[in-house]
Amino acid sequence: MEQAYLDLCQKVMESGTEKTDRTGTGTKSIFGHQMRFDLQKGFPLLTTKRVPFGLIKSELLWFLRGDTNIRFLLEHNNHIWDEWAFERYVKSEDYQGPDMTDFGLRAVSDEAFNQAYLVEKDAFCQRILSDDTFAQTYGDLGNVYGSQWRHWQTKTGETIDQIKEVIDMIKHTPDSRRLIVSAWNPEDVPTMALPPCHSLFQFYVSDGKLSCQLYQRSGDIFLGVPFNIASYALLTHLIAHETGLEVGEFVHTLGDAHIYNNHVDQVNEQLTREIRPFPTLKLNTDKQSVFDFEMEDITIENYEPHPAIKAPIAV
Repeated sequence: MEQAYLDLCQKVMESGTEKTDRTGTGTKSIFGHQMRFDLQKGFPLLTTKRVPFGLIKSELLWFLRGDTNIRFLLEHNNHIWDEWAFERYVKSEDYQGPDMTDFGLRAVSDEAFNQAYLVEKDAFCQRILSDDTFAQTYGDLGNVYGSQWRHWQTKTGETIDQIKEVIDMIKHTPDSRRLIVSAWNPEDVPTMALPPCHSLFQFYVSDGKLSCQLYQRSGDIFLGVPFNIASYALLTHLIAHETGLEVGEFVHTLGDAHIYNNHVDQVNEQLTREIRPFPTLKLNTDKQSVFDFEMEDITIENYEPHPAIKAPIAV
């Protein structure tokens, strides 16, 4: 199954269109691609490079909590959303540190600037953890995934808990074609630190198995997509567990699937590596609701990947 991901990498490298992008980094891109992963055949955590499962499960639990503040992530040593919160802070009137203009690009090519950036960001993260008022102001990312999943705002001032509602529908009307959760809320997009990349997902029940299809409008193939595959596979396992179903497939549909120009060498290295068996996911079966799971309730076994490959994030 991992070959489907490597085939996507190869396809984009060979036939992707050169495109500019919001970050100024540049990409190779294709539009419209689908991968399928049979969750009965192992948990799809890539093996051609190490993918940090702890970050995946803490981020998913953050979404499921309905949380939008990075403090929870930092408490679990998860820094994958730091840049977006930090960017908001350095653009504010309260920031008094070194000039961080275009820090997303300069941090890659300017070593002195990179060191200053890391020092400033570390101080920012420490303050988020220690200062409640500062965390409330600068740790929040706007109405991103957790808010849309659990607290979608209606025009009447009420909220919709989409995750709770879709679980109830799977339990009571499993043949429904409306088993959908949307993170793309056009009204809230302008106030989000990052508009949802994985924007809508749908569940499907057949032969006692729960499958999930994700539509992802934008996919950073090297850094983001491996996380997305594992995250939605984990979500499918959790909801299947609560609803008394087996897992079926995870179907990953991508809109703009791209490789950043500063990830090309890393992708080429990954493509030389041999695929290894997928690991096995273990859930604490004493927990029934997806909302009750903690970090220690979710583990993987027999994960023996190739070493991690570092690459800069485009902000």
